Amino acid sequence: MRLPITLSEIGPRISAGAFILNSGLGKRGADEATAAGLHGFASGTYPFLKNLEPQQFAKALATAEIAIGATLLAPFVPTAVAGLALTGFSGGLLGLYLNTPGMRKPGSLAPTQEGLAIAKDVWLLGIGIGLLTRGTVDREPRRVRKAAKTLAKANKKAAKAQRRVTD
Repeated sequence: MRLPITLSEIGPRISAGAFILNSGLGKRGADEATAAGLHGFASGTYPFLKNLEPQQFAKALATAEIAIGATLLAPFVPTAVAGLALTGFSGGLLGLYLNTPGMRKPGSLAPTQEGLAIAKDVWLLGIGIGLLTRGTVDREPRRVRKAAKTLAKANKKAAKAQRRVTD
């Protein structure tokens, strides 16, 4: 049985998956102050998160990061699925960067010193988009080649059977 990933997908999936999994594992036992800081930062940009308690938010964030990291690291998860999960997660991180005051220099996308820690996560978005693209667009040529190969075999068998009948 073939895995739904290729050798070229392993490196990006391992680097992003291990990074995010480690981050989630580190947040599992977040204390009150850490949970309040994470919640305050996120709910300032995403107001719907204000309805969650800080500990509840930290636990949900940790669970999401663990799940996304595990999804990326699991070779049986199709690349398109892993890429979609990573793209959504990193899009949320970049939303924090773009919409939180003080993260960027005025009138620019360039980060301030405070925004540098989040701005660098743009690499996660790049990996996510690359995996999503690879998992959806690049799979078609393989299917076409496989169908052509199957058709060629069937034609060969049919020709062989036809020769037997005519001989």
